[in-house]
Amino acid sequence: MSKQKNTVPAPRLAQIIKSPAEFLGYGLGSGLISPAPGTWGTLLGLLLFVPILLWSHTAAWILLLVGLFTGSWICQKSAEAIGVHDHGGIVWDEFIGIWIVLILLPEQSWLWWLVAFISFRFFDILKPWPIGWLDQRLEGGFGIMADDVVAALFAALSIWVLFALFA
Repeated sequence: MSKQKNTVPAPRLAQIIKSPAEFLGYGLGSGLISPAPGTWGTLLGLLLFVPILLWSHTAAWILLLVGLFTGSWICQKSAEAIGVHDHGGIVWDEFIGIWIVLILLPEQSWLWWLVAFISFRFFDILKPWPIGWLDQRLEGGFGIMADDVVAALFAALSIWVLFALFA
């Protein structure tokens, strides 16, 4: 499987909709939006998760855990179908990343949702150590997921530091 993330064009919606794993892997189609599919995937992940989080914290935790534990399989199947490890259009890992940050917020509000979005994208794009190290070295669906989970934890920790300093 190729390591070239964005040299292979993303599939079409008609292709991914036939496979539940790929449809989820491409973030219900949000990963097909160009440019910046990771940003679009993160945004859709946020918009889908916030109502669930506001409705039931327990339901949000269950969805997060199910999504996290099935994520390696979803991402692996999506990568195998396109023949590229961690293709830019595979954004299930961004869904899980933003869900982690959202569920760990000190408060649920528009301001903190915006800070969650920005901080997660910051760490996911820049990939400071060890995020970049994980991204380069881990293979398969687990490798696709791991760097985003760590980016989410960095973002959540940063938010809690901001909260402690300014709230």
